[in-house]
Amino acid sequence: MSREDVRTNLASWEADSEAYQQRNRAQLNRWDLLGWGVWDIPEDHVGALGDVSGLDALELGCGACQLGIKVAMRGARVMGLDFSANQLRAAGPNFEETGIRFPLVRGSAEELPFADASFDLIFCDHGALSFTDPAVTVPGCARVLRHGGFLVFNIATPFISACWGDDEEPPRRELRRPYFGARRRVLVEETGPFVEFRPTYGEWVRLFRTCGLAIEDLIELRPPADADTTYTDFAPLAWARDFPGEHIWKLRKERS
Repeated sequence: MSREDVRTNLASWEADSEAYQQRNRAQLNRWDLLGWGVWDIPEDHVGALGDVSGLDALELGCGACQLGIKVAMRGARVMGLDFSANQLRAAGPNFEETGIRFPLVRGSAEELPFADASFDLIFCDHGALSFTDPAVTVPGCARVLRHGGFLVFNIATPFISACWGDDEEPPRRELRRPYFGARRRVLVEETGPFVEFRPTYGEWVRLFRTCGLAIEDLIELRPPADADTTYTDFAPLAWARDFPGEHIWKLRKERS
């Protein structure tokens, strides 16, 4: 964890972990639903992961392991990685509550401490691929995936980034900031600064090709009309139904 951006984000998560888990517990800890994104759109409708039974899987930026637990409930052999000690500590009560346990590793997604070809599946939902440099993290993911394995991750879109302003207002229906040049963005909250990465679509595609990852799907998430969320500062429901605020990349490893 040598890069300055990683240290900045680590400090932010260590400071905010307890409050984050409290304010989003009602949504994150719904053990009856494996959902994606801010609006918890069901995997059974999205189909991003498919059948995970028997797969060796890594949750990248697992936090308190809510998503990993739900994937393990479907038969995967899950391992979780996160750089925040406070986030990993919060996983303990969730393991107790569900009876599901799996190994946890504290480390940076930019320096994956795993052997080549260790996993059939790497997944995250607004996890490490939002808060680490994709130019470093994606090649690492490709390295530890087995041939034919999948990298599946949900992130905010460049579209919503262009609709957010510099204030605390939600995204509007007009473009408010450049699409280009927003790959790395520093934001400041009560717990301090943190860094997010939002490459353009072309940058993502070229990076995937360089790493030997074939695009299986790009799933733009659209919440239903009656959707609700604990992430109330992301986007109004009406906006998210008209414009893509989140999307899931599903990638298959074709070559080393």
